[in-house]
Amino acid sequence: MEQTANIQSKNLVEIKPLRLGEIVQGKVIGVGRSAIYVDLSPHGTGLIYGREFLEEKDVLRQAKIGDVLAVKIVDLENDEGYIELSIREAGRELTWDKLQELKNTQQLVLVKVLGANKGGLLMQMQGIQAFLPVSQLSQEHYPKVEGGDPSKILRELQKFMGQELEVEILDLDPREGKVILSEKSKERSKIKEILSAFKVGDTAEGEITGIVEFGAFMRFPQGAPSEQQVEGLIHISEIDWQIIEDPSQFLAVGQKVKAKIIDLSNGRVSLSLKALKEDPWKEAAKKYIKLSQIQGRVTKLNPFGAFVEVEPKIQGLCHISEFGTKQKMEEELTVGKTYPFQIIEINPSEHRMSLHLIRPSDLAEKPDDAAQPQKEQQTEPQPEKQ
Repeated sequence: MEQTANIQSKNLVEIKPLRLGEIVQGKVIGVGRSAIYVDLSPHGTGLIYGREFLEEKDVLRQAKIGDVLAVKIVDLENDEGYIELSIREAGRELTWDKLQELKNTQQLVLVKVLGANKGGLLMQMQGIQAFLPVSQLSQEHYPKVEGGDPSKILRELQKFMGQELEVEILDLDPREGKVILSEKSKERSKIKEILSAFKVGDTAEGEITGIVEFGAFMRFPQGAPSEQQVEGLIHISEIDWQIIEDPSQFLAVGQKVKAKIIDLSNGRVSLSLKALKEDPWKEAAKKYIKLSQIQGRVTKLNPFGAFVEVEPKIQGLCHISEFGTKQKMEEELTVGKTYPFQIIEINPSEHRMSLHLIRPSDLAEKPDDAAQPQKEQQTEPQPEKQ
């Protein structure tokens, strides 16, 4: 008898009490018009009713006696003495757990495209809204729209409506209900293998496959089968030494070019056309010196100053502080016109030239200013006569 008491005591110790928020499984023991009763032995009977029942009635109306449900404890004992349950919250948590598992294992999943906007594609995973940004599309599917026209990009993305794409979860946030997808992962191993034959500094020959507002895409190596090629980005700043506003004015889809590989990281390739061209700033260092006067054509006005073309591919900046406000700068300067400037700083290694606008008031003071360097030169110590 003492042995039996010990066994009963042990069994009581092993029974863990239910906790609020805990997800448990229970068997359906009763189905009413607006409630489901669930056996949670040895803890008692659980109840799904009220708003919870109404919101999930499409699922719960299919429940039968003996079915096992995953439920979440929302109240340990309600006014009627039942354990109040939520099947919706349990399903939501289990779904996010599944999504987290898919992310951790980097598993690829086929997901249907339900919609599109200018930023990417709209999908669903496990009933949760998901988003595939344009930047995470594979090279094959990336919308290479000339000029980066948002309306044209949207039209290209809308072509994927109803299609299934193989994606993985890039990021998720259950609190915000956010799931971000990527289609690039399936290319990683292939790209890594192809890029193993290249290193930073190599010259690659290829073909321009797309032009966007921030640069151009080049597929290489030229002549290789398509499955043995990768695409790299030539950023707008790497197309030429001069400042470029529209890449399509310098490059065209289908054009054959040579580019230097300047970065290989995270399965991405960054290329440069200008790195294979002579740096015009090397000659500029010989031609232009600090405090000298030049003529420059204003090419652009923006909130931090005016860009001034000193010669083709050499531009300087007349900082906004020269004017005080953008409005005053626009009153003094007109894009396309040429003005006299003074070089107040030049740094060829950083491709930077700072300029000062020479105004009529400066010219009036010029005789005195011109005399100053001459005076200083006369006071320099002279070499001793032999």
